[in-house]
Amino acid sequence: MKKTNILAAIALTTLALLAVGAAVAQDIRYNFDKQADFSKFKTYKWVDIKDSTKLNSMVDQQIKRSVDVQLAAKGLTKTESENADLLIGYQGAIGQEKEFRSYNSSWGYGPGWYGGGWYGGPSSSWTTGQTSTIYIGQIAVDMYDSANKNLVWRGLVSKTIDPKATPEKQDKNLNKAMAKLFKKYPPVTKR
Repeated sequence: MKKTNILAAIALTTLALLAVGAAVAQDIRYNFDKQADFSKFKTYKWVDIKDSTKLNSMVDQQIKRSVDVQLAAKGLTKTESENADLLIGYQGAIGQEKEFRSYNSSWGYGPGWYGGGWYGGPSSSWTTGQTSTIYIGQIAVDMYDSANKNLVWRGLVSKTIDPKATPEKQDKNLNKAMAKLFKKYPPVTKR
């Protein structure tokens, strides 16, 4: 095999591995009020977001527990008091994407140039395809300043859902996603 063919094969393999890694990683996005003083927020209270889709109680508890762990690590304290500094709610959704995979199968030697002359012979080729549905889970966590009810921070995490994941794996994925999301809180502001 020529050196250029080996390098091309290595490059294609690397790109394929990066594409697979990107497909399973969490996508994290966030935004925040640049005028908010995040150092004053010490306590928080869970609230329901109006008109949001309600998840089942088991998933609701898992999400809140995972967020609670992250906020405690940031020094915030959960309270049921009406005097909480932050009001926190979340929204969850599952979206779908279609994935199409095609396979080309060919054999033989077709027409072409070789050694300065034209050659030809029998060959065969066919392409088949397969479509599958990919489920993408998203969770948006909103933080409101309780004094004026303004949104001060929003984080969104999305990830491809593995339909065959065990409950333990699902919980591990949720905790990993929340840990990655809350690396962005409190936001660093340049003043």
